[in-house]
Amino acid sequence: MKVTQSLLAKSFLARSFDELKRRSSIAWNLDAVKGPSGPRELYDFRSSDSVNNCIVMSDTLIGGSSTSNFDFIPSSSPLSPQTTIPSASHARFHGYISTSLPSDRLAIQRTGYAAFRTPDQPPTVFGRSVWDIDPYTYLALRIKSDGRAYYVNVQTESVEPTDLHQHRLFAKRPGQWETILIRWNDFVRTNHGFVVEPQTELLRQRVYSVGIGLTDRVEGPFELCIERVWATNGTEEKGAIPEAQGGELKNKKGEKIQW
Repeated sequence: MKVTQSLLAKSFLARSFDELKRRSSIAWNLDAVKGPSGPRELYDFRSSDSVNNCIVMSDTLIGGSSTSNFDFIPSSSPLSPQTTIPSASHARFHGYISTSLPSDRLAIQRTGYAAFRTPDQPPTVFGRSVWDIDPYTYLALRIKSDGRAYYVNVQTESVEPTDLHQHRLFAKRPGQWETILIRWNDFVRTNHGFVVEPQTELLRQRVYSVGIGLTDRVEGPFELCIERVWATNGTEEKGAIPEAQGGELKNKKGEKIQW
């Protein structure tokens, strides 16, 4: 038990020291004045532990029948001389969307969703760990999509703990790896799938987690692969695709929300 306590304490101190170095670097490099010198990694899915620590959800929580899986896929070498680009380690989000309603829960009138999110960040001596993405313009995601209507979900400190900031994940090349850029200012605040009015800006200094959900309610299999997510100003991202306009979020009056 003493060994375990020692290791936990070391991990806590190591995290705290890393956070102190990060804050000191911001002050020393005058990032708040000149802007950050490069992108900031938020989460990568290139190890089994990082994938296993994520939180996976589906409508089974309310009696639905959708399935949701989140698997680690290790890197692979080129399969043939014609395949020159190896596959990097990543996570595979997959399953099956079902819109069937539970027979024993008559109050449930809507099913058909699946999602995952990054885990709660461990604390440091500075308190609860958060991502401060205020110096950055974009959220970047390295993904390979099947083309279904996924949403990116960002959780921040909020008056309502169940609030999410959402934006449609517009894949331009389904079946191929691509980097998607989404402006932080373009996320829409929602609660239980409906747009919240009045809107409030995403609290950029206190981001808790990032995730992806599928709520299109189209019966059938789904698959999305993700390698990493990071904050960036976009100038250094080669081949990145800015987000498109439009989407399927609605307010409580049933009106579609345009970004």
